[in-house]
Amino acid sequence: MIRSTPTINTARLTLRGMRPEDFERFAEIWRDPDVVRHIGGKPRTRGEAWDSFLRNAGHWQMAGFGQWGVLLQSNRTLIGQAGFFYGNRCLGEDFDTFPEAGWVLAPEAHGQGYGFEAAQAAHDWFDRIMPGPLVAMIDADHQPSQRLAARLGYVELRETRFRDTAVKLFRRDGPPARF
Repeated sequence: MIRSTPTINTARLTLRGMRPEDFERFAEIWRDPDVVRHIGGKPRTRGEAWDSFLRNAGHWQMAGFGQWGVLLQSNRTLIGQAGFFYGNRCLGEDFDTFPEAGWVLAPEAHGQGYGFEAAQAAHDWFDRIMPGPLVAMIDADHQPSQRLAARLGYVELRETRFRDTAVKLFRRDGPPARF
């Protein structure tokens, strides 16, 4: 099992383990109302961001996979995160027993294909190292994220509520067929 975070390079991005010097930018991203609009709706306090930051690092130790920090190669700026985690959300055996995928980008990084590039690189790694089903939970109104999930090979399981928000649950049994 992998206990350290591998580094992945794409054409424009580097996915790597988060470092202490990334925390200020991480906290800045998570306190942005545009970032959290479809992820709980409430900006994270510095303490909540710190808890999440540590959880991201610890997940690699406990599960052998986790979330990467996503950085622009051009200027080494942290623009978000992508990867996998166990959410333990009590949403049913068809969801909770599988690793959950997630991706988050700072607003200035939207609309440039970075989300798909980062998520695709993370999924390619997962498919090689830990093949198997993955799940994702996406706000029912967040169409761009749902389109990204479809491109990655996710299909909708069902719609439900999570913390008083309508969400859609998705499952991916492996990489999508590429023609």
